[in-house]
Amino acid sequence: MNEQNLQLIVKRFPEGWVQESDFELRKTPLPTLKAGEVLVRNQWLSLDPYMRGRLSSAKSYAQSANIGEVMVGQAAGVVIDSRSEKFKAGDSVLSYSGWQTHAAVDAGLVKRIDTTRVPASAYLGVLGMPGVTAWTGLIHICEPKAGETVVVDAASGAVGAIVGQLAKSLGCHVVGIAGGAQKCDYVVGELGFDACIDHRAPDFKAQLRATTPKGIDCAFENVGGAVFESVLANMNAFSRIALCGMVSEYNTEPYCNQQLRTLLFNRIRLQGFIVSDKPQTWPAIIESLTAKVLSGELKYKESIAHGIESSPKAFIGMLKGENWGKQLVKLD
Repeated sequence: MNEQNLQLIVKRFPEGWVQESDFELRKTPLPTLKAGEVLVRNQWLSLDPYMRGRLSSAKSYAQSANIGEVMVGQAAGVVIDSRSEKFKAGDSVLSYSGWQTHAAVDAGLVKRIDTTRVPASAYLGVLGMPGVTAWTGLIHICEPKAGETVVVDAASGAVGAIVGQLAKSLGCHVVGIAGGAQKCDYVVGELGFDACIDHRAPDFKAQLRATTPKGIDCAFENVGGAVFESVLANMNAFSRIALCGMVSEYNTEPYCNQQLRTLLFNRIRLQGFIVSDKPQTWPAIIESLTAKVLSGELKYKESIAHGIESSPKAFIGMLKGENWGKQLVKLD
């Protein structure tokens, strides 16, 4: 093989907003396989909000990325060489091999995927971590009932779009929050939400009250900051909140929320969750999501950047809400 491995290395941890200069592109020889490993040529890189937390030395639920090493993340690709009985050349797989074109991975850490029914990229989005996150937060934490009002922010994103569609299938009144009129049109017109509010609108708070006349029973929180503050002010007694993310605060000082007392007054159940805590639930959830995708009941959208060099710019754009649906990088 005459190919080289292209890698994006973490050059330094950002202070404030991530910069493209926080990463460095390196060319290295292809790795040499050890017994029990497979050599994967990555075809798709997954870009996700959680990665911002890895670019920090602050205490978190997972280990930070290492300065001078490949940026962490999941990828979908194909096995091109194998020293494991579990895989052969040509197998389509998922691995946490990070931002690089090739990787030698322990076969025990690789998952085979079926690309005959859905494309490989779907396993990084609707049929992967974002899809399982949406299902877990909505079904297991919010526990919505028919007729209840569900609000989800970042509604056109990889997680929020799935949350809203699942809630609609359960007979809920679903209100999305997104950035811009075009995204709101997509959320209502394509995904079938009952309403969507542009969080940049000067009358955002009034629109939120108008579209949730009976208050909010379930909130799926992805954004944090002032958006979360407004949602909290409209929560019902004994309502539920799945706290999935606070992306608006990842690159700035944490927002000083003034509405937390509503958790007490309204006896609200608020649960933060990390979807990787219960891996045993993933197979059944992915099976259910796959059936919904194949039947056309569940729609998804992908934003695709091209070439590994584009990863930092695409990552920053995603953190700023420029993506529609799942943000991916296509490598070949």
